[in-house]
Amino acid sequence: MTSPGFQYPIFGPEIQCPHCRQTIQALTLTDTYLCQRHGAFESDPKTEELVHLQSGRHWRLWKDEWYRQHTHPDGIRFEIHEALDRLYTQGYRATKVIIAQRYQDLISTYLERSTPWRGQSDSPKPRLYGLTVEFSPDPKDEPCWDVINFDLEKEPGAPVRYPYFRLFE
Repeated sequence: MTSPGFQYPIFGPEIQCPHCRQTIQALTLTDTYLCQRHGAFESDPKTEELVHLQSGRHWRLWKDEWYRQHTHPDGIRFEIHEALDRLYTQGYRATKVIIAQRYQDLISTYLERSTPWRGQSDSPKPRLYGLTVEFSPDPKDEPCWDVINFDLEKEPGAPVRYPYFRLFE
């Protein structure tokens, strides 16, 4: 007799839709989940990714949260911008953004750089939306960075200047 666990995709009988966060059901004996609003998502047991069949977007799961896996710099930049807006509406300001190492080549041409003052040997840190950018530790050391895209360091209070309006400059 077949175990009931083998009747469902790798993430189990139901998941939260990565788009709308509603609970969606797995289609038995397939690798597919079906959202009434967003259509079919196929799970890949080898990569442990969820793929939206209509758009081709990929997600990975970390601690019950879906993280979109970006292939274009505008995707990760837009996601960071949305997070900054959320912080602002919650009464916080970001002080630094830590971006997953895997996006370093993808996003590096979009980072703001300034030249150091004469006589200064250390080069300034790159910036995005006016915030200092650092790249994550190696995912071998901290496995979450193999899935999550970025983290914002924050503190209470509104930004002195709201620099995040320059989304696609």
